[in-house]
Amino acid sequence: MKVLLLENIHQVAVENLERAGYEVELRQASMSEDELIAALPGVAMLGIRSNTHITQKVLDNAPDLLAIGCFCIGTNQVDLAAAAAKGVAVFNAPYSNTRSVVELVIAEIISLARRLPDKTQKMHAGIWDKSAKGSHEVRGRTLGIVGYGNIGTQLSNLAEALGLNVIFFDVADRLRHGNARRMPSLEALLAEADVVSLHVDGRPGNAGIFGDEQFRLMKPRSIFINAARGMVVDTTSLREHILSGHIAGAALDVFPVEPKAQGDEFESPLRGLDNVILTPHVGGSTQEAQEEIGYFVSNKLRDFDQLGSTALSVDLPAAQAPELTEGHHRIAYLHINVPGVLAEVNNVLAAEGANVTGQYLATKGEQGYVVTDTSEPVSEAALSKLQDSPHTIWLRSYSA
Repeated sequence: MKVLLLENIHQVAVENLERAGYEVELRQASMSEDELIAALPGVAMLGIRSNTHITQKVLDNAPDLLAIGCFCIGTNQVDLAAAAAKGVAVFNAPYSNTRSVVELVIAEIISLARRLPDKTQKMHAGIWDKSAKGSHEVRGRTLGIVGYGNIGTQLSNLAEALGLNVIFFDVADRLRHGNARRMPSLEALLAEADVVSLHVDGRPGNAGIFGDEQFRLMKPRSIFINAARGMVVDTTSLREHILSGHIAGAALDVFPVEPKAQGDEFESPLRGLDNVILTPHVGGSTQEAQEEIGYFVSNKLRDFDQLGSTALSVDLPAAQAPELTEGHHRIAYLHINVPGVLAEVNNVLAAEGANVTGQYLATKGEQGYVVTDTSEPVSEAALSKLQDSPHTIWLRSYSA
């Protein structure tokens, strides 16, 4: 079974999947839609990062594809509805690079407050500028976190340990950490924060939520950081507010349009500005995070294929199927979520005289998923009967 990994995914993923018996091809760059369509026939599992986009058209032309692993946090680069409709499981790594992103943001807050980008640029130009002008400690300043999920909460904890006052805003009801204060609105947060750091997800509704109006509401000489999604921020408006002096500094790790491969030219209206840190989407790009992501997502792909486990799938019903006991058998059944399907499965197994030793099920939207373990093998006739049901999306069987 062939696995295609794109965008220089960590070698640990390659080794993990090869040990499990897969043929793995690793490529350094992302692929366009046409390149994917040409490459995916014969590929059972695909690994991507943020630059490869999986569209309806790609999925329509990938007849052998069983699963997609997003070796990153976000999954907005995948048409999840189309993948679910085809029964293609999608997995990601929602926690694996959290610490790496947070450490980058902490470093950027301190660097911008001390105006280190200006200092180092002048030193490289041979200019000795020993001055405290515009340079501040972060202790006692207020950090406003927009989006208080896994990254936002860990940032909150580390920032507070550094002596920052933390406020946050999230559209969801989040448990506050430490002494952080929940703000009633984004506007209230912007009015109070000395540093604003974005950590929202990539849902379509978040596109363009931070533009001229929001920058105007920020405190004069405040700092802005985006390590969330490039499409969230109007970078042209940010440029204007930096040039006017209203925003004292900014750091961005994500951009509306990003180069496809190493060495490609990067374009942005923020290039060349003083006290602006631009990094090439490396928030989670530490060896520790990439190794952990490679290990985590490759395990999810392996367990889905070999055990039928959909635990932490972002598009299919998530059922945690354990290791299959030696001598036992398993059927994994993805179906249309209508009443009576589970009874139909169990009736077929009862007619076979198959003793059910475990059953794990979940539903999500219009789909249901049931994993059933038996002590006896299920006959081809019984499997065909289930496969031919009008409710069936796919059926797979396993033996230990």
